[in-house]
Amino acid sequence: MVAAPFCAFKCTVSGSYNRLVGSFFIVCWRGLAANMPTVGVRRELLFKALGRAYTDEEFDELCFEYGLELDEITSEKEIISREQGDSKAAGASDVILYKIDVPANRYDLLCLEGLARGLQVFKNKLEAPRYRRVRPVSGESQKLIITKETEAVRRHAVAAVLRNITFTQERYDSFIELQEKLHQNVCRKRSLVAIGTHDLDTISGPFTYTAKPPGDISFKPLNQSQEFTATQLMSLYKTDSHLRHYLHIIEDKPVYPVIYDSNGIVLSMPPIINGDHSKITLKTRNVFIECTATDLNKAKIVLDMMVTMFSEYCLQPFTVEEAEVVYPDGKACIYPELAYRKEKLSSEFINRKVGINESTEKIAQLLTRMCLRSRATGVGDEIEVEIPPTRSDVIHACDIMEDAAIAYGFNNIIRTTPHTYTVANQFPLNKLTELLRQDLAAAGFTEALNFALCSQEDIADKLGKKISETRAVHISNPKTAEFQVARTTLLPGLLKTIAANRKMPLPLKLFEISDVVLKDETKDVGARNSRRFCAIYYNKSPGFEVIHGLLDRTMQLLEVKSARGDGYHIQAADVATLLKPPLHMKSLCRKSSSTSTPCKTNPGRLRPPALLIQKLCLVT
Repeated sequence: MVAAPFCAFKCTVSGSYNRLVGSFFIVCWRGLAANMPTVGVRRELLFKALGRAYTDEEFDELCFEYGLELDEITSEKEIISREQGDSKAAGASDVILYKIDVPANRYDLLCLEGLARGLQVFKNKLEAPRYRRVRPVSGESQKLIITKETEAVRRHAVAAVLRNITFTQERYDSFIELQEKLHQNVCRKRSLVAIGTHDLDTISGPFTYTAKPPGDISFKPLNQSQEFTATQLMSLYKTDSHLRHYLHIIEDKPVYPVIYDSNGIVLSMPPIINGDHSKITLKTRNVFIECTATDLNKAKIVLDMMVTMFSEYCLQPFTVEEAEVVYPDGKACIYPELAYRKEKLSSEFINRKVGINESTEKIAQLLTRMCLRSRATGVGDEIEVEIPPTRSDVIHACDIMEDAAIAYGFNNIIRTTPHTYTVANQFPLNKLTELLRQDLAAAGFTEALNFALCSQEDIADKLGKKISETRAVHISNPKTAEFQVARTTLLPGLLKTIAANRKMPLPLKLFEISDVVLKDETKDVGARNSRRFCAIYYNKSPGFEVIHGLLDRTMQLLEVKSARGDGYHIQAADVATLLKPPLHMKSLCRKSSSTSTPCKTNPGRLRPPALLIQKLCLVT
């Protein structure tokens, strides 16, 4: 079965309906961060850390009160059975696992330690710990020296030491899992930050962070039995299911980043792999943590998270040994910063925004339960709030207000009638769209609903366009290749719908009325939504009269006359997206017809209507 070829015409609409544009705000995702991270913890370990056992219903309620969600109660055996079948699940653990959804910006809740600590403080069973940076007993800090060669790849680095830490198998697993969670979240799949952890007793400082040609780097990578050059490693890991996703970060660079100790031992080749020589084990007592980055602020956040979450297992709990980082210009910085800062706001602001009426002292207590130590200053209704290094998500007074609302309990907020009375009314553009949908369906067309996100190829290569010409809004951290950009036209979605329904009886008559997203520098978000209408007729033979009739019916409903100037008209046009007429069809252009239109490729001749188009798209 072969569909008739596509050719192009342009429908020009003038007058009051010249632009079907919705002046909407668009939601900007941080790399599709709308998907909340899920933390899997063993139930008995969590209850042990919390100091008591809960029923599943009680713990579900506790999570809700704290702004979390108990997504699933499962086990390793059940997960394997569901994903790979019962035969693969034989011998797997039956230990109960809690899958907990946490907010994407709460990096302190991505591991068992942080989650249990936050819940204990919330339940007033524990005071929020104070994290301290200390100098080493020897008096000389570990030093990480950055050379100027790193500017070509990853110019920033931070470091710290967890001294006299005690690992168990559970703590070790949690330590490794937190690294992976941070890599996928704030580190943006290691493109912004890469974490390296090393057994300090197997290496000696000072350490050097530099960059070299891949052929000059040679070491034994983690869990390998022989040495490889960096070039060989890039080839080796192209088939690795885990590491191949990070190769693109540096593989096109002339030099690769690498960290050496004073004896020339390679600690790591960030952001790909650590060296096997310095790998941490259950016997490790001193951990050297380094984070290389393209974003220094993110590196500081990641380092703070790693050391604050696991410093409770050190001989001196909640203390972190400092490390010195020396930059190419000679400037030296001490890390981790573990910075506390104080913010001041009024209880009236929180009461008004949340919709409650509590005293200043009571609100200070609520915030303290959220690991934000607070006190009433005594100056009016002012509250002084201390932001710990674990709460990098608090950047505005509204974030503090939100935590107060969580601690108060959303279910405890009394429902009230708004003080301002308004009459709700449908947005005019949406009302028009709904009315059009009804009549287009009555005309025999079926509505299709497609994703607002698509791949770059869908709106560029497959339509014969260049991506730079599309004014597309790109997703910074797409989950899959199918969701790289916001669509700039409705046509690819309808063509995909047809491709997925080729076994359906013909003809297929589809339409879609929805928004596309276009870059617009005049808008405060840098983009705008534009409401579009697209229709397709698909059959063994051309059906221009069908799509033409739909256009006329649409314009009739919109009360737009068929006339040049203040109205609409149809004219021939060449569009790169649509197929050119076959050579043997060009002779048909010599034949005239009362319903034919001028042939743009052959002025003075006529193009038969069957070759015009089987697609309609009203554009701005």
